[in-house]
Amino acid sequence: MASAEHPGSPGWTGPVALCPARTNTKRLASATGPDLPHPGPEEDSDADSSPSPNSSMTTRELQEYWRNEKCCWKPIKLLFEVASARIEERKDSKFVMYQIVVIQTGSFDSNKAILERRYSDFERLQKSLLKSFGEEIEDVAFPKKRLLGNFTQEMISERKLAFQEYLSLLYAIRCIRRSRDFIDFLTRPELQEAFGCLRAGQYTKALDILVHVLPLLEKLTAHWRVLGVPALCATLVCHRELERPEEALAAGDRALQCLGTREGHCYYVPLLEAMIHLAYTLGKDFVSLQERLEECQLRQPTSRGFTLKELTVREYLC
Repeated sequence: MASAEHPGSPGWTGPVALCPARTNTKRLASATGPDLPHPGPEEDSDADSSPSPNSSMTTRELQEYWRNEKCCWKPIKLLFEVASARIEERKDSKFVMYQIVVIQTGSFDSNKAILERRYSDFERLQKSLLKSFGEEIEDVAFPKKRLLGNFTQEMISERKLAFQEYLSLLYAIRCIRRSRDFIDFLTRPELQEAFGCLRAGQYTKALDILVHVLPLLEKLTAHWRVLGVPALCATLVCHRELERPEEALAAGDRALQCLGTREGHCYYVPLLEAMIHLAYTLGKDFVSLQERLEECQLRQPTSRGFTLKELTVREYLC
């Protein structure tokens, strides 16, 4: 598990992104790097997401904002199943890969997530959680490591059930399911691969991965939607590079909704700039976006910073 201090890592160790000067140096920081609080046992709400008393939002914009926020408050419950396992042999190692299926309960979930993790991944998660939430997980059993018999069908079946119960118990603990370690365990490997493809110019492959990981990321971060902004912006960039402006604009709109009124967030201005260009290209209304950008720049004058693509390629470097 990457720690909250990893460079280029979307950690939660500081206040909401302020980037007041938006200089090149400050905007190098990950959008969710040192800009978000680490959600401990008492973390509940997005304290900085509400419009300030001096907000210049119109009545219609405020109504839309609160409609979006109300959607965030609806709790999302997830079900974890370790559906299968397979033995993988490489040149210098042999291990078992466990397939995890994550489904939203309460309604038909057309976007169930399917991912694979090995024992060492679970073990890293356990060690990370013990450092931050030792008391909270003291009653959560973790499958012990064994020197022999790890590849027998009996042992694999036993661990499948044990890991399924382990994930379910962790998710039942509020501070754990909102923790960086838990969310990283379920999404970070795929996001690292997607952003690596983006940096390599493999936009179609990056999109294929993002399409599968984004629904799970959004479910896990419903309490703090800004965490999905880098992945949504990466989706915009990929669609734009593949000359799909409609899809790019749709991804940007979702990212902008997640940002809400966070004008100081390091993605806010680059995202608006990208969306203005896309809307203009498509012959759609870009004036409201342009006005929003100008108002933001009047309140917080900035020097020329990074473009949206320059920001996204700096995410998930480690």
